Amino acid sequence: MIDQKGKSVDSGIIDPKEIEMSRRRYYRYVGSLTVPPCTEGVVWMISRKIRTVSKDQVKLLREAVHDYAENNARPIQPASRQ
Repeated sequence: MIDQKGKSVDSGIIDPKEIEMSRRRYYRYVGSLTVPPCTEGVVWMISRKIRTVSKDQVKLLREAVHDYAENNARPIQPASRQ
């Protein structure tokens, strides 16, 4: 669903390959997964533009990637020795 001036509009199926990935519009950093096994070396790309999705879209995405985690908050980790 896309929110347009207070109205929700069904956006249909979105092809991830068609999402614009201009570096000017994203923050990029190397971090780790937020759920166990908390793998390090994960590249995160965060959009500068805030976007909204519906609960149904999140549910469909979780089903597609088999992500049924209850939450995505990892426990506090000790600081690395860098």
